[in-house]
Amino acid sequence: MRADRLVSLVLLLRRRGRLTADVLARELEVSTRTVLRDIDALSAAGVPVYAERGRHGGFALLPGFRTELTGLNHDEALALLTTGRAFGLGPALASALRKVADALPPAQVATAERFLVDPETDLLSRRPAVEEVDRPTMLAVRRAVLDGRRLRLHYAATGQEPQWRTVDPIGLVTVRDRGYLLATRAGADRTYRLSRILAAEALDEPAERPADVDLDRIWRQRCAAFLADGHLTAKVRVRPGRREDLLGTAVAVRAEAPEADGRLRFEVTYQDAWHAEWALWQLGTDAEALEPQSLRTALRDRAMAIAARYTDAS
Repeated sequence: MRADRLVSLVLLLRRRGRLTADVLARELEVSTRTVLRDIDALSAAGVPVYAERGRHGGFALLPGFRTELTGLNHDEALALLTTGRAFGLGPALASALRKVADALPPAQVATAERFLVDPETDLLSRRPAVEEVDRPTMLAVRRAVLDGRRLRLHYAATGQEPQWRTVDPIGLVTVRDRGYLLATRAGADRTYRLSRILAAEALDEPAERPADVDLDRIWRQRCAAFLADGHLTAKVRVRPGRREDLLGTAVAVRAEAPEADGRLRFEVTYQDAWHAEWALWQLGTDAEALEPQSLRTALRDRAMAIAARYTDAS
């Protein structure tokens, strides 16, 4: 663990030049005192790190000090430098990317800076917030999946009080910034939203699961079963400003695309026809149900009933 941190410290100084102990502590998620001890350890090991005093001082490396990395072609390096984050691996990814960027020729690193992946905003609307899972919980889930051990979850299902349950984890899936745990419970298929796992504990007993798994196939099968279980899928056109309101009421989002007039077209799934009618009614004229026709008819009939109720009889 400390060896990785020392390498990350060197790479931070390589990439960003002079940094204060406070900045290094924030980047490495340790105390300032730990950073100072690490600096001493690097100096003792012969790494040319030195301190500069004064208002604009900090720690820096002698010019020309670098590590080497071979075997990556341009596209491979670009893929690594523009990769995303998932399953609580953000800090590990940041550390790995520092190592890759430090060892690559400057021209390849500069190329990657021409790409921006998943920014906070786009031309039409603000992205929905990424669902967060606390690190200890995510670590326990990830370890159980990788080590093939049973997992004890404190899970808050929709509309229910949180309960503890023991599952056999199969794998992890991320879709549209939402993470899911695929598992079985007493032999039955189960899919758990990671953001609803309040606590987790990897048990010592091995999980009951096949040695080889095709996550893509399992995910497609579970999606098909989910959508066929009495749910209603609708095509909807909505103003960009109401995008998050629409997504907040839908059970699942199957497709999204901008239209020429600036509005957004979605294919979304609701629990049933009543849920779809209720959700779209909340959006008023900012949304329009395109399909199925039965949903359009239900919304029209509701609007006509409201209009008739408030028509002045005189």
